[in-house]
Parts: sequence; C-alpha cells; structure tokens
Amino acid sequence: MANPKPKAKGAKAKRRPRKAPAASRGLSAREAPLDALTGAAAEARKRVEEEGGVVLGAYRDPLGANPVLFAMLPIDRVEPTPFQRDLSQVHHRKLADVLDRTGIFLDPVIAVIAPGKGFWTPNGRHRLEAMRRLGARAITALVVPKREIAWQILALNTEKAHNLREKALEVIRIYRGLIGEDAARTESQFRHYLEEASLVTLGVCYEHNGKFAGGAYNPIVRRLEDFSGESLAKAIKVHEKHANLLMDLDEKVAEVVAKLKSRGFVSPYLRSFVVARINPLRWIQGEPPPLEEVLETMRGRAAKFNVDKVKQQDLVATGGAPDEAD
Repeated sequence: MANPKPKAKGAKAKRRPRKAPAASRGLSAREAPLDALTGAAAEARKRVEEEGGVVLGAYRDPLGANPVLFAMLPIDRVEPTPFQRDLSQVHHRKLADVLDRTGIFLDPVIAVIAPGKGFWTPNGRHRLEAMRRLGARAITALVVPKREIAWQILALNTEKAHNLREKALEVIRIYRGLIGEDAARTESQFRHYLEEASLVTLGVCYEHNGKFAGGAYNPIVRRLEDFSGESLAKAIKVHEKHANLLMDLDEKVAEVVAKLKSRGFVSPYLRSFVVARINPLRWIQGEPPPLEEVLETMRGRAAKFNVDKVKQQDLVATGGAPDEAD
C-alpha cells in the first residue's frame, strides 16, 4: 500500500462533524416560535417594512437558534449577491416554465440585508430570475438578519460548482465582497468561506481570462499557497501577484504547446504535459520553495523547452486535467 501523500506545511484538513446522538442538539418545535424581535432581527423587520415588504412570521432556526424572518418582499428590491456564479439562462428559463405550469411558488429565497438599500439573495438567484421572467410583483423570502451568512451560504454553493473555473470565480467574488465589507480583517479567518487559497489566485486569473487553463496549474498553486494572517487588503495583492506570474507562465507554456502542435502532436493534455515537464516539485524532497520561486523556475524552463526531444509515447502516459484553452 502506497504511503499517503504528505500535506504541505500549514495545510488544514477539512473537519467534518461527527454524527451526534439523535435529538441531542438545537430547539424543539415548540421552542422555535419568535414573538418578540430585538436587536438585528428588529432592524431586519424595519428594513423589510421600509422596502415595502411584509413580515409574515418569525422563528428561531432549529439548529443554532438564530432569528429568521419569513417575509414577502417586493421583487424589485431583491438582487443576487454581487459575488456569486453567473446566471444560467437555461436553468432559470426551465424553472420559470415549471412555475408557470404549476402556478405556485413554494420555495422561498434566502435574503440578507444589502448595504445601502434592498436585499441580497445568496441562495435563490435562479428562482428570483424565474419569477421576474413570469412578471411576479413579490417573492417570499427567509430573511436572515446576519449578513455574513451570505458568505457561508456561498461557500456551500462553491462546493457544488461544476468546475474549477466556476469555483474560482465564485471565490474571488466572495473575496472582493469581503474586502468591500471590511478590508482590515485577516484573510485566514475566512478560510471556511473561501475553501482553498489557490481558488483566490486562480479566480484572479479567470477574471482576466475566462479560458485560462487553471486545471493545469491548480495542483501546484494548491500545494504552495495557504491563507495568511495578513489583512484582506494586503493578502489580495499577493494573490494578484501570483496570478500575474501564472498568466505570464501560461503564455510561455502556450508557445511550447503551439510548437508541439506544429510538429503534429495531438492530445487534449498537451498543456498538462508541458506543465508536468517543467514542474520542479517532482524532484524536490522535503520543504518546497515558495510559489513565486517555483513559477519563476517554470517560466525559465518553458523558455528553454526543447520540443524536438518530445516523442509521441511521452504523451501517452500523460494524465491530469485536459487543456481548457489553446
């Protein structure tokens, strides 16, 4: 049996909750009703009413006993959070068709108070757009007074993203949203929301180039990057620097790929093949160098890559992520 791959220094293992004894946590059904609203819940009710909505009820959630308002909101006062994945035209149109045929809306969106005016929905964008498509005037929502819950919900949605590009774009949007809230907070305290530091860096790359071949580089960046104790404002500068190095490296790799193609090599793994050949981490024992040093080394090797020495059988054994861009 092969020895497990050692984790990079500073890497955090994902902690999953153990199965708890039945009925050992949270509130009972009779403890959930919330008659008097105070603090953030009272402020949330005030915002609902100011925006032309109506609070239909209130309760404490059964797990953490957090206050939640069940409300009817004017649909034009609800927007998706500015840092989530792009709208799927196909999905929201199909959903609109189903709602139109059933004639009933039963799945409330989740909403939080937006900065300034209105509400954000971190979970419910396609339902919101489907109802708009049908011309609805209002939408039911579970209004959560804690706005930071939006980041936690989006972190869950990030895990459901279909591919690396979607994950990375969603994470960088969350990151920029966090900076807008309070850039002085440390990056490491949002580890749970952002999942992996590499997704922030790759997200910057995808912002610049939607077809960036992140899959070829993610194993390297994921191994060498971790969340820092610096403020978000300072940490994003580091991610942006790493992203620029990655994009510069990818230009050199693309030149090698083009030369291989001109010699008749055809494979969906050409970029991954080149990246694997120039990756110094394959030969390094013990503590690896910093990411910036590794990327600079790879850039130098890409510039000196001799395509005349590549044989077809070399490509046969190549695995990894298929190329995402030419």
